[in-house]
Amino acid sequence: MLTLPDTSACRAAEAFARKVSEPSLFNHAMRTFAFGLAAAEVQHLVVDGELFFLGAVLHDLGLTELATGVERFEIEGADLAKQLLAKQGVRDADLDIVWDAIALHTTAGVPPRKRPEIALVQLGAAIDIGLAPLAAAGDAVADILGTWPRLAFKRCLPQALLAAYRRGPASLTSQVVADTVERELGVRGPNLYDVIVNAPFAE
Repeated sequence: MLTLPDTSACRAAEAFARKVSEPSLFNHAMRTFAFGLAAAEVQHLVVDGELFFLGAVLHDLGLTELATGVERFEIEGADLAKQLLAKQGVRDADLDIVWDAIALHTTAGVPPRKRPEIALVQLGAAIDIGLAPLAAAGDAVADILGTWPRLAFKRCLPQALLAAYRRGPASLTSQVVADTVERELGVRGPNLYDVIVNAPFAE
């Protein structure tokens, strides 16, 4: 059985995430931590367990009803997490690490170049959505799924992403939201190619 970090900040973060998240989304957050930690063991990485847990368990706050849709969900989630953890007395340097872990968790190529607590939030989430191989988590997969079952996650996550889109069009700057909206609703998001060729310059 995986042992969770037992600090006041971690307990508060877990309780908060459980309270504001749909059960399927909360279990995804916990699996993100568990898969990421298992991957860290496979890779023999040294990880600050508290900071990694905080980033993992709070990484989808932007997909809850707390989000406003003013910013893409990753940014809103990072801001919400920072507000919560600041009240728990987490120091500024650590708040910045957790903020980066959440804000960057859907950004391809960047988190693996950052410190493990940031990289593993992305990797753990990627394993859980099928973007990274289950083998990255070693032999822990069955235990993780038994502890935090998926609860129709393949249906629930797209619905949460569509809800983010309906809260505000800024969500379309997130690739995972844009991809979901295109598949589910046939709506295409802004294309930077159009911005480039229509820029207000002669050449």
